[in-house]
Amino acid sequence: MPLLLALLAAMVMLEMSWGHYPLSWLQFWQWLRGSPLLSPGKAMQIHLLMVEIRLPRLSVAILVGAALAASGTVFQAVFRNPLAAPDILGVMAGSAFGGALGIILGGPWWTMQVAAFIFGLIAVAMAYLIARHFPGQPTLMLVIGGILAGALFTALLSLVKYAADPYQQLPSIVFWLMGSLSNVPLRQIPYFALPVFVGIALLMLQGHRLDALSLGDEEAHSLGLPVRQIRLLVIVLATLLAAMAVMMAGMIGWIGLIIPHLARLMLGPGNRRLLLGSSILGAAYLLLADALARNLFSVDVPVGVFAELLGVPAFLLVLRQIRKAWV
Repeated sequence: MPLLLALLAAMVMLEMSWGHYPLSWLQFWQWLRGSPLLSPGKAMQIHLLMVEIRLPRLSVAILVGAALAASGTVFQAVFRNPLAAPDILGVMAGSAFGGALGIILGGPWWTMQVAAFIFGLIAVAMAYLIARHFPGQPTLMLVIGGILAGALFTALLSLVKYAADPYQQLPSIVFWLMGSLSNVPLRQIPYFALPVFVGIALLMLQGHRLDALSLGDEEAHSLGLPVRQIRLLVIVLATLLAAMAVMMAGMIGWIGLIIPHLARLMLGPGNRRLLLGSSILGAAYLLLADALARNLFSVDVPVGVFAELLGVPAFLLVLRQIRKAWV
């Protein structure tokens, strides 16, 4: 855990100090300490760069990375599936459709964010209703419901892109689907930070119950736990986190899949500790992806692209250890 905190601190420093604007480490530290050695004009330039441009991106990266990693950790524990991710119940597909629909309907940018959040929840509610309607193994039917809901909203997303204006709306939809950390202004960050941190904290309180659920329903029942109620509670909380992440940054993949495995290799299988570690590691991972996306090319590349480019080799590097953990 101290190593993860040190890694997060290093990624925060990298995100704040590395960019196209020429800023040395000395100037950064002078501004951070309020040194009188900086001229007022230079201090104002650095303040605008840090507070108005880089700090919002840093904050969104931390929130989105932590939310997706915690959500993926919960889904892997509940479904006892190492390939489970936040999109397993259709929340990502529903949010993508909602965001695209909000873009073509027009209006302020926050209407798109709200639509993404609402339709993400609708997709998971649909999956849950399908699982309730058809008897059978509850976890399996819930996954099947998620597949059906995801397929439906993916088709609806294609329909929305077909109907969008190809010169203005369609490029906006495509760019948003690739992920962006510049959609949330600084003044709105607290409204997103509170539910994300509260959701992660509530999931951590359910850590020992998640440990029991990961053993199977019969074992959890034998311990006297209300399995159905606990599963519904943690799925709702994890879904809210995933929907909040899409609401803030669009579609960013791999974090909810690979980060829980990396954290599990470092911290062990205990879900209370694992949720905290996954959140920290997910935030650091997205900060690194954003720093690379902003600085490796002359233009900003969508952060979702770099998150996936980093995820593939990272997953391959730890695949051998992950397979041992599955066995």
